[in-house]
Amino acid sequence: MIKLVASDLDGTLLLKGAQSLPEDIFPLIRELKELGILFVAASGRQYANMKKLFSPVVNDIAFISENGGLAVYNEKILYQDSFDPKLVREIAESIYARDGAEFTCSTKDFYYLRPKTEHFRDLMNNVVKNNCREINSFDEMREPCMKMAVYESNGLQDETIRYWKERFGDRCTVVTSGNAWVDFIPFETNKAKGVDVYQKLLGISKEECVVFGDEYNDIAMLKSVPYSFAMAHAKEGVKKAASYETESVQTVLRKLIRAKGKIEEVIK
Repeated sequence: MIKLVASDLDGTLLLKGAQSLPEDIFPLIRELKELGILFVAASGRQYANMKKLFSPVVNDIAFISENGGLAVYNEKILYQDSFDPKLVREIAESIYARDGAEFTCSTKDFYYLRPKTEHFRDLMNNVVKNNCREINSFDEMREPCMKMAVYESNGLQDETIRYWKERFGDRCTVVTSGNAWVDFIPFETNKAKGVDVYQKLLGISKEECVVFGDEYNDIAMLKSVPYSFAMAHAKEGVKKAASYETESVQTVLRKLIRAKGKIEEVIK
């Protein structure tokens, strides 16, 4: 019997660059709750942004944000990771110095930004609709940072990914998070950590969990439970980490609801 469903957002529930969730996910989340199945939103996005996305069901679900850097359940912080401030400063300065690159620094309540272009300022504030705080100096970054990220305006290239991994891969996890983003997170931080915390908190086994993802920042979570689904459009490396594939999260959830949480009837 499944008791927890965790799903990534961008590229998994949010398809083709969408910035609002499909309306059909909300009644499914409510039906899961009626069956005693907790829905956990697991994303690289900030907690405040995720709450807005899930506003119709915000009191019915749990959250793993910042690629596993923060877990919140019923408005209670279960844990919050943080970076070495010196490394945060070095990554931010390196991103800011690189042509075509912009950075975000994730704190619990907002992102630090130092936009070089109006495009990036608009993207973060008006398109993605994050809570942001603009700075003029890196000395203004005083809040604990859970995650750094670089936005490459021309999209990610193999050379770009290789550059950032060679630059900082020996001091933190460097992982792609979509077509234009690379995330920098502490080695011990990932979405699987958040899922594990909920398992322990609620007395749920790995065999009672289903997870969904599409990117390399989902791999740890996909590997952490036996019932993991990669999106059909995911990269091959991501698919190899999962047990199953799906075109749609909602399709699997509908089957799970009809089966009253019996995963064996979903995967047969």
